[in-house]
Amino acid sequence: MTKGRDKELIELRDEALCRRYYYWTEEKRLRFDDALCILSKQEFFISEERIMSIIRRKCREIKDIQVRPVPKVRMPRLTARQLELFQK
Repeated sequence: MTKGRDKELIELRDEALCRRYYYWTEEKRLRFDDALCILSKQEFFISEERIMSIIRRKCREIKDIQVRPVPKVRMPRLTARQLELFQK
């Protein structure tokens, strides 16, 4: 018997998580951040960041539903000179 978490159970959890995300966002029409909060605090008890990484990884593997993860938002890198353009 190997130590650690069972990989098959983790895969089942990840698929269930994606299906619940689809339920909350597509069927119940909740905003994605509200759905993440419910999944994190009421259903799966893992962080919202971890949930999003699971959804991004698993969304291509589930064929019977169209799970659309929220794209990663990158902050623009502004220099001090660029910021001067916005000052009056």
